[in-house]
Amino acid sequence: MALNFAASIKQKKEEVPITNVQVEGVVVAKLIKHCKDCLPSFVTGQLLGLDIGSTLEITYSFPFPNKSDQDVAGSEDDDASYQLEMMRCLREVNVDNNTVGWYQSTYVGSYQTLELVETFMSYQESIKRCVCIVYDPQAAAQGSFGLKVLKLKEKFFNLFKEGKVSATQLNQEGITSKDIFQELPITVTNSSLVAAMFSVLQRDSQADQGTFDRLHISEPDSLEKNLEFMMDSVDEYHSKVYQVSQYHRMSQRLEVQHQQWLQKRKAENASRRAAGDDPLSEEDPNYTPLNEPSRMESFLISNQTTNFSEKIALAGGQTLQKLCVMDSLYK
Repeated sequence: MALNFAASIKQKKEEVPITNVQVEGVVVAKLIKHCKDCLPSFVTGQLLGLDIGSTLEITYSFPFPNKSDQDVAGSEDDDASYQLEMMRCLREVNVDNNTVGWYQSTYVGSYQTLELVETFMSYQESIKRCVCIVYDPQAAAQGSFGLKVLKLKEKFFNLFKEGKVSATQLNQEGITSKDIFQELPITVTNSSLVAAMFSVLQRDSQADQGTFDRLHISEPDSLEKNLEFMMDSVDEYHSKVYQVSQYHRMSQRLEVQHQQWLQKRKAENASRRAAGDDPLSEEDPNYTPLNEPSRMESFLISNQTTNFSEKIALAGGQTLQKLCVMDSLYK
């Protein structure tokens, strides 16, 4: 009875979804420094912490070695050995060494890729509740937080695991491009000693250069980059649409040829039956239905295009607000 009760408690605990991610301030500072120091290269690192109910606590992180500094042969084995050695050392000094995900840097929000989905699938084979923290240095330089916490939605995870990512299967399940990733709220926490230090170091609220920098209008280069990436995403999406249209056109042509062959074979079999001969097989040995193309990349490109357009709209809105403020100051 006690074992059954304990098993039911454990099962209920595992079914609680993650609704919040709590990150230590030291972890945020470390991953931001790692991503900025290695610009323009993209970097990744491991996230360690505790999985407590609906809250995922991230208490420590360490960077992965830059692959450009390693030999290509055997790099995966070296990375695995490095991670195991790091976690063993952390365990010896009583630091949380439970893997809860990874972090990675991105550029202009272009993180929704097939590689990210495959990395999630690889992690979730052993860690069911894992997240990815994406840091965008350019967004942070423009005054945004720059950090996003992502996880795969459960319904999409199950479909992708089974290989059901065709248009027909996704439509049957009601999966759209917005049902791939889920962005979780992030809370940055600090210890009592760090909070006390900040309260001591905090100056009186006076206007300084940083205050006036907030009135700077968005740089044309950033808007130009977002527009350029959005146009590239639209072109890629059109190429995927063309591939789908080609698939339907080829499938229709192949089906017409198959029906013509089948009608011809049926007429031939009718003649053979009339002559008392055995009918021939009505299975076309040369007929092989075409495989329906995956909609995975189309969904990701659609999400990227939406992301770029939202950034452009946000930057334009903020610029208009700043112009209104500056205009009222000059009057």
